[in-house]
Amino acid sequence: MATPFTGEGERRKGSVELRALAARRLRPVADRGAPGRVNRPLLATLGELGLLSRVVPLAGPVRALDLCLLRESLAYSCTEAETALALQGLGAHPVVAHGNRAQRARWLPEIAAGRAVAAFALSEPGAGSDAAALELRAEPAGAVSGVAAGAVGWRLHGEKRWISNAPQADVYTVFARTGPGSRAAGVTAFLVPADRPGLGGEPLEMLGPHPLGTLTFDGVPVGPGDVVGEVGRGFRLAMATLDLFRPSVGAFAVGMARAALDASVAHAGERRAFGGPLKDLQAVSHLLAEMATRTEAAGLLVQAAATAYDAGEPGVAARSAMAKLFATETAQYVVDSAVQIHGARALARGHLLEHLYREVRAPRIYEGASEVQRTIIAKELYR
Repeated sequence: MATPFTGEGERRKGSVELRALAARRLRPVADRGAPGRVNRPLLATLGELGLLSRVVPLAGPVRALDLCLLRESLAYSCTEAETALALQGLGAHPVVAHGNRAQRARWLPEIAAGRAVAAFALSEPGAGSDAAALELRAEPAGAVSGVAAGAVGWRLHGEKRWISNAPQADVYTVFARTGPGSRAAGVTAFLVPADRPGLGGEPLEMLGPHPLGTLTFDGVPVGPGDVVGEVGRGFRLAMATLDLFRPSVGAFAVGMARAALDASVAHAGERRAFGGPLKDLQAVSHLLAEMATRTEAAGLLVQAAATAYDAGEPGVAARSAMAKLFATETAQYVVDSAVQIHGARALARGHLLEHLYREVRAPRIYEGASEVQRTIIAKELYR
């Protein structure tokens, strides 16, 4: 079973090992999957290799630095494996951190083994970047048959959209309004199995290849045993989850940037034009230098944010936002520059950079768009 890495030297060694493991064991399984759909054999392989247990631990917290190492290393060699691992961790983390004994016993071993697919259901048609505007209703329903065991329950009404792993997941962490408060007040998190009556959904066809869809709730029954954490405190739980995962989105971006940079360095050293290799052209060499510098800076910012999270230091929200903002914007620049260096061949279907060019766009939007990250950072400056 894979174990966390500690110390800079061990982390570097671990990164090299994970890149090789992803290329050897995960890339072939990913290639057999259908784009935009959950790849269950890939999840099973991630579980078999012990990688999922590091983001869905049965005991103890998730270490942000270890999560970042995993996501950056996997992204370098197999973005599909990186995304599958990250989405499992994101969907399960509320249960890891706040789930009751029954929820943990029922779901965490299955999710960590890759036998069950988890999803984090926060966004809605009118509540994407402005997550506090969510409108999914949890209406009191008295005794809910088969769920609440005679206790007071709720029925969920509304829609979620842009939900990763939907509608193919086996269990969803769903955020809904149980109280009269507006914005962040009155939101509760529920753990909702996919077989609950009234729960439906459809896949969405997106630019990037990872699974995304809608969920519809037509009186879906939930009870006290489905509540994750405390009633009315679900929004805080959601934001705490994102504080952990935002630096690792940056790590995902850094992994893609490093892959694009290495491909560009190799190409510029081999490709001949105007009487010599591309690397001898100042325009190209200076562009490579800028790509390398920005990528290194992004990696250090991600590492600093993750280290601060693990140490419980103040200002984690701002540091997480900075890491995601800078790393995702940097990756967009680096991948775009890599395409420019490679020329038309990079636009051919199946080329590494064609794949990265589609993959790199979404992280600037999900888990808080770049503009939202700037707003968070600015607010934290005056806190």
